[in-house]
Amino acid sequence: MAEILKLVNVNKSFGDLQVLKNLNLSVNKGEVVSIIGPSGAGKSTILRCINYLEPINSGEIYFENTRFDPLKANIYRYRQNYGFVFQSFNLFPHLSVIENVTLAPRMVAKISKEEAQETAVQLLDSVGLIDKKDSYPKELSGGQQQRVAIARALAMNPKVMLLDEITSALDPELTGEVLKVVSDLAKKGMTMILVTHEIGFAKQVSSRVLFFEGGCIVEEGSPQEIFNNPKSDRTKRFLANTLH
Repeated sequence: MAEILKLVNVNKSFGDLQVLKNLNLSVNKGEVVSIIGPSGAGKSTILRCINYLEPINSGEIYFENTRFDPLKANIYRYRQNYGFVFQSFNLFPHLSVIENVTLAPRMVAKISKEEAQETAVQLLDSVGLIDKKDSYPKELSGGQQQRVAIARALAMNPKVMLLDEITSALDPELTGEVLKVVSDLAKKGMTMILVTHEIGFAKQVSSRVLFFEGGCIVEEGSPQEIFNNPKSDRTKRFLANTLH
């Protein structure tokens, strides 16, 4: 499989707190990589550094074998490679569902209104929300808002989806409908990196799972290896506390 993303010796600190420590990570096209671990381990920071919402202190990021240099590259164009879905939806409350989905393609990618609308309709249909296209975010459940947020991220035709605890604000029933959308994306071959506390979901959808703590990857492997036969004592303790 072709490598799409690589982090080499990436370090990130906030003041005196080092959040990522010499992080090395490589992701292949079509892979679904789940990152699990305790709160405060730096999991969300990884995603924010990958698309440069947070600048790194040192290290290198390669996308499709090209080193990203923030001093020379167009950061906005670089970010278009990624669709980012946050735990708090971040929809524009004053825009309808279809306006939320078409805004970035029209304003950033300069796609015509007609083409943007056509794509938005297809995406809303794929996440089961075509009947809500003219509704406003406040009229939707949390699960529906999160599905709109996923459609909005997909509207820019990203090469990699970054999903940050996208079910943490939802109750279990709504979580299921969002995870189904992500599952469908995985089946279509979308490259995804997701930070999640949904162990069952990570087990089901991931090609690879990383257990992360203290700014480092403690252990990585297939879902079977990590969840059924973890080697690190720290991974074992974390899973024992999470699963019981």
